[in-house]
Amino acid sequence: MLDLALQYTPFLIAAFLLNISPGPDMAYIVGQTAVHGRKVGLFSTFGVVSGAFVHVVAAALGLSAILASSALAFAIVKWVGVAYLVWLGIGAVRSSFAQTAKDAGFENRQFDGVASPKTVTAFQAWRQGVMIDVLNPKVAIFFMAFLPQFVDPLQGHGATQFLILGTMVNLIGLLVESTLVLLVAAAAVRIKGQHKLGAWLQRALGAMFIALGARLAISQQ
Repeated sequence: MLDLALQYTPFLIAAFLLNISPGPDMAYIVGQTAVHGRKVGLFSTFGVVSGAFVHVVAAALGLSAILASSALAFAIVKWVGVAYLVWLGIGAVRSSFAQTAKDAGFENRQFDGVASPKTVTAFQAWRQGVMIDVLNPKVAIFFMAFLPQFVDPLQGHGATQFLILGTMVNLIGLLVESTLVLLVAAAAVRIKGQHKLGAWLQRALGAMFIALGARLAISQQ
């Protein structure tokens, strides 16, 4: 038991530090929570973790090696991800203007051709989180670079070890990000009902999506 603790302690510390480091996933989750509340924030977290686990499985099966070695495969996944993020960003900005029009008393009209906004459901939040992570090839390459450092060849079953380690990284991420959601949601309650601020938060969320898309667009293999 002591040997296992000594063996995995460096991995657990590294996984924790990686998960508390600010990044695109954390920015996305914070933005969703600030705009849509705790429930959507939590399901966004579940989505991000689910998407990351897809990359873990793909890496364990060797599929992620294709993204690492093929410029074409990397570019296809990357640009689909960029398009998805920009589409989410534009949708969020348009929705904020629709909400502004509604608050101003134009519930039955359109504002500059923008339809009334739709409430984000838990499933939609989960699906967005999954898609954002799955369509980011840098996540796949990260797992390929990080996890093999802690796979012990003497233990055998490298793919199984890969899956276990990847699952542990994601569970730590789920704990860290869920805690962050609860903290952000508690702070957001204080500004609930302030429609103008809410609209600007929605626009900030849209701008963040577009910025994440731009960040992904300039990323290299």
